Amino acid sequence: MSRSNPRFPGIPMPRGQRKEEILRAELPPTLPLMALRSTIVYPLGTIAVQMGAPENLALLRAHEESGLVVALVVASGDGDDAIDPHNFIGRVGVAARVHERINLPGDTVQITLQGLRRITIDAIDQVNPFAIAQIQGAKETPADPIELDELVARTVSAAETLAELVDRIPNEVPQILKMNVSDPGRFADLAATNMNLRISDKEEVLQRLDIGHRIRFILSRLEREVARARVMEDVKKQTEVKIEQHQREFYLRQQLRAIQSELGEADPNEKESVDLLRRIEEAHLPEKVATEARRETERLRMLSPASSEYHVLRTYLDWVLALPWHQRSADDQEIVLAKVEDALGDRHYGLDEAKERIIEYLAVRKLRGGDPTGPILCFVGPPGTGKTSLGEAIANSIGREFYRISVGGVRDEAEIRGHRRTYVGAMPGLLIQALRRVEVRDPVIMIDEIDKMSNGGNAGDPTAAMLEVLDPSQNTTFVDHYLNLPFDLSSVLFICTANNLYDIPGPLRDRMEVIRIAGYTIEEKVEIAQRYLMPRLLEDHGLTSDDIHVPEATLGFITSRYSREAGLRTFERSLASLLRKRARAKADGDMSAWEIGIDRAEEILGTPRFSMEEAEMEPEIGAVTGLAWTSTGGDIMTIEALRMPGNGKLTVTGQLGDVMRESVDAAYSFVRSRATTLGIEDSEFRESDMHLHFPAGSIPKDGPSAGIAVTLALASALSRRPVRRDLALTGEVTLRGRVLEIGGVKEKVLAAYRAGLREVIMPKGNEKDVRDVPQEVRDKMAFTFAATMDEVLHLALLPHADAHPADAMPLNSSSAVVESDGPAVTAADTW
Repeated sequence: MSRSNPRFPGIPMPRGQRKEEILRAELPPTLPLMALRSTIVYPLGTIAVQMGAPENLALLRAHEESGLVVALVVASGDGDDAIDPHNFIGRVGVAARVHERINLPGDTVQITLQGLRRITIDAIDQVNPFAIAQIQGAKETPADPIELDELVARTVSAAETLAELVDRIPNEVPQILKMNVSDPGRFADLAATNMNLRISDKEEVLQRLDIGHRIRFILSRLEREVARARVMEDVKKQTEVKIEQHQREFYLRQQLRAIQSELGEADPNEKESVDLLRRIEEAHLPEKVATEARRETERLRMLSPASSEYHVLRTYLDWVLALPWHQRSADDQEIVLAKVEDALGDRHYGLDEAKERIIEYLAVRKLRGGDPTGPILCFVGPPGTGKTSLGEAIANSIGREFYRISVGGVRDEAEIRGHRRTYVGAMPGLLIQALRRVEVRDPVIMIDEIDKMSNGGNAGDPTAAMLEVLDPSQNTTFVDHYLNLPFDLSSVLFICTANNLYDIPGPLRDRMEVIRIAGYTIEEKVEIAQRYLMPRLLEDHGLTSDDIHVPEATLGFITSRYSREAGLRTFERSLASLLRKRARAKADGDMSAWEIGIDRAEEILGTPRFSMEEAEMEPEIGAVTGLAWTSTGGDIMTIEALRMPGNGKLTVTGQLGDVMRESVDAAYSFVRSRATTLGIEDSEFRESDMHLHFPAGSIPKDGPSAGIAVTLALASALSRRPVRRDLALTGEVTLRGRVLEIGGVKEKVLAAYRAGLREVIMPKGNEKDVRDVPQEVRDKMAFTFAATMDEVLHLALLPHADAHPADAMPLNSSSAVVESDGPAVTAADTW
């Protein structure tokens, strides 16, 4: 009887019958059927198996004799399931001899099986109490000698690789396989037994009678296991490297701490954490802020300085400690309103309304003796009118720090609220950054160009985020996304500036107190140049008042012929051009005093860009001077109407918006309703085409307040009566002929005044708005307030004149709405 090799199951020790004797032994035609569930034995192999299935135990009890030969098959499924012996018909099994039997506790028997040869199950003669099967010896097909050597070599190579990579495969297995290469069938069975294949793969090896296919199947499984083992080995090596690196760092860090302890030095990380905790206590932060700062410091203490999160936390704590949670401006001195008024007057000429409102605000603050939550001031006006410099003057007057934030073009909500710390490169918003720079919690912060904030789209709406900043009832607990802590902004004095009030969203505009700065008259510009611009420009250009003198008449000539605008920037550039010429001459050695007259100024500045009088004064058919309001101030426009033979078609050009086109339709309908009063024949509407044009054609225009000017132009062209050109008109008209009030009166009146017009017709409802016009302009202007369109026709239309033929001739229209260097009229402009 053979004994099982304890290290290599399936390899019998040479004892008892030899291989040739076993293979030549005759098998009976029927054998008891024994089904194994978790293992298998191949021919010439030996294995110890524990038997617990009832049918197998019944078989062993019925045959107590030694040397019992059974037919072994592999059963699929759970071990507790009953086995149907008929399922094994036609399958390959192994004839095996039962050797040793050992009774174990729990009604279990351990037996030793020695495989003899492959058999096939032909039929089942008996089922109970155990199965008896008809069998016959299986005939194996030899392998193709041509490919056999390659298959065997690859199999041995795969076995060697697996023995190196997998610990549970002994290193002697490849040597055993090499010793049996002369017997390919035995070679394949040994490989399947010792290479730890799955039971399903082992049964597949048993079922394959073609030795070549058997070896090829084993090779595919071994190569798959080799690939899997290589991956596991790589993962193992990488893991070991990381573990070794961490262990090495830990060991070195412990050594460093021991050395530092011996030298009396503290751990840098520990020292930094202690320093941060000390600074947190000294800063006297609000309780909630201090608690969060301590928690983050404890997290910092546990991190390595080389980690990325360490630097994120360190930067965050720097921001928390750098913010002025309690620091205030040194403004304990009593506010003297007279001194504040003098300070504003020293830097700004005119702007009486703005100055008065600032004085009122400071008066309330003085009476309350504290720092009340005041309104949000918003200066609205054209560029170059001194809005930003007014904010600086306020800050200087009340002894506060001043900081300017330009939000023009901001389209990301995070620019206001800050970025969350989960993003790379996260930073606080503009408000928190400003407070860190000024180092006080109550500065004057000017939010410049607030009307030019973008919608934002997918990045959020920054104007909506600005609501919390500017609302006094909400900004006491403003939370920046980066800090994620409440900060009190109620002590900050916010001042906003804008060019166009209507570009600011309604909810945001509702939180502001608007102060309009319309612009300057020619006289005001001359006075500002003498008081402020010339002294500053002389210093900037390295000149003195002895080097150049610009008389008042020349200053008036420059502002009316070269810089006809609401603000001062173009005027200042024109004066700078004069001083640059003088600086060049002085640098070349000319030390004489220059007297800049009108002729000399025109020689230096070039041809005047504006005529002496912008508006045309001669009466003309179909040409009316209207007034427009833009974000850069007021302007004038000539509206042209031309009649021609046709079939009643009305054409409108000039890039008009929907509101203005509807105003044209209403005006045309009104003129038709007044045809009899105006002396217009009904056939004129059927046999004439009308073309209405708004220069300049490349500039978008919209708004309702051109209604009376459009109506007057159409009435003039259809009635062939000329229109007075020495006056300007503005106002909205209804179908019934009522003239409705409009906005932007001050800007429009100043535009008419700059153009040389001295009479303006406007709605009756705007009579109250004339008081906003500067007194020196009101003294030189005549205002007519009309309640109906009939009054406007009566005032502006002249009687028929022989100078004007029956058919209207082409018009010599005036220049465009805008100055040649000024900003264009936008779709939001009001007419």
